Parts: sequence; structure tokens; C-alpha cells
Amino acid sequence: SSSSSSSSARERDNGKTTTSEANFMPKNLDDGVDEDDDDRRKKIEETRRRSSFSSSSSGISKLSKLRETSSIPISQRATDLPKHQQDEKSRTKNWTYPSPKMFYEAIKRKGWQPPETDIDNVVKIHNVVNERCWQEILKWEKEFHPKTLSGGGGGGGDPGEEETNNASVSLLRFKGKPRDYSPKARLLNALGYKLPFDRHDWIIDRNGEDVRYVIDFYNAKVPPQGKGDSSSLEVGPIAMHVDVRPALDSLEAFYERAYMQMKWISSGRWMR
Repeated sequence: SSSSSSSSARERDNGKTTTSEANFMPKNLDDGVDEDDDDRRKKIEETRRRSSFSSSSSGISKLSKLRETSSIPISQRATDLPKHQQDEKSRTKNWTYPSPKMFYEAIKRKGWQPPETDIDNVVKIHNVVNERCWQEILKWEKEFHPKTLSGGGGGGGDPGEEETNNASVSLLRFKGKPRDYSPKARLLNALGYKLPFDRHDWIIDRNGEDVRYVIDFYNAKVPPQGKGDSSSLEVGPIAMHVDVRPALDSLEAFYERAYMQMKWISSGRWMR
């Protein structure tokens, strides 16, 4: 019943932490491979030392201050927006992603020293993942609450792409909970699967009603690269699986989750 962006759960790896308002820790900053914590800490410290040298040697940051506007509407009831979002709200009605420079400064406040040369790619990954999460939420909304989507999803667009600019479904707030594993994640872990490296709770505004969605982020199997393929990220290309579903806060959510689970089982996709 989950919504995923790639591959089997058997390939999932466990990561460590998150990045400020940047909603997940990119894999090149915490590779999350199966190894002892001491070995992982040593690798992280070594990465920090190399990164600190490479970023300080240039002296002047060349990171862009330009910000990308998301497709995710801001709820009209959102009253506790960060200042940088309040400033942008006068220009756009959608959430605005942090610039590479803002992202870099936020990561540094968390104690990391990533190479500035990686930040542009990291921000792109961050933005794409958030857009995917919003599209997965809209799939649930279209399935069970189509009247709230102001005509979203009706013809004309690319298959699977929903209308995002509507006032009746918007994002009210979100919160990262990287170590507060969801019951589903704990159950899957008990069955032998890896724990997610991050978790978010997104509270959407459904025509004036607060509805909570849970999003678990997993590292997925990286597709094989061709001979000419390359990546500027230290650990190679990124693959990710996102499990997006409404939180079990109501009987309605229980029904929706059960319905989608049965629909997934009957489709036979789980056998592929």
C-alpha cells in the first residue's frame, strides 16, 4: 500500500540524521552502509576533515542565493512560517526551497562540513524528493477525496501527474522525526527489512481539515551505471524509496490504508 520511488525494500539501507529545513540527509554525507558505528563515525570524521579543507581553501563561497519555488501550496492557515518563508510568501503562494547557500549554512549549523562543490546536486535531490512526496500525497487525495482537488488530475496532463496549484489541498507544516520510527517501519524491521534513514510527518490542510501523512525515507538499490556514467557525489548516484501514507489517526485513514493494501495485493505487483 506504500507509494515508492524505486526498488525492493530488501535493498534498503539505514542512515543517521537530517539537515535543518532541508528535509533529509543526502547519502553522500552519511552513506549508511552496514558496518559498525565506530567505522561509520571514522568515515564521517574523515569526510568532514577533507570537506573542511576543500571549502576553506577557496576562501569565498560561490554558492547561489537563488531559490526554487515548489509546486506545494502553502496553507492559508499557516501562521508559524519561518521568516525566510514569510518573505517569499508575499511573492508566491507556494513553499520555496532553500538556496544552495542557505542549504549549506543549515548543514554547517548541524556540525557538518560538506564540500561546496556537492551542494548544488544535493539541493536538486532534496527538491526532487519533496516534489515526489507531494505527488504521492495527491495520489491518496485523488483516490479518496477527489472533490477537494479542484479538478486536479482530470485529463490534459502527463499520466500520473496531478494538479498541485489548488487552495483546497495544501501543506500546513512538516516535521522531521529521524529516530521516531513509525509502527510500520518497526514491523518491517522485525521482519528483516532495514529501518528508514529518515521520517517526516506532513500536515496537510484538506479544505480546512488537518490531515497527517507519514513519510518514511529508505535508501534503495542503485541502478547499474554504464561505462560513460559518472557522478559528482562522492559515493556515486543516489537511489531512494519513499513510503507515503496517511497516518492512522482516524477510522477513515484505517479504511484508506486497508483498501490500498488490498488493491496492491490484488494487482500482483508485490510478486514482481
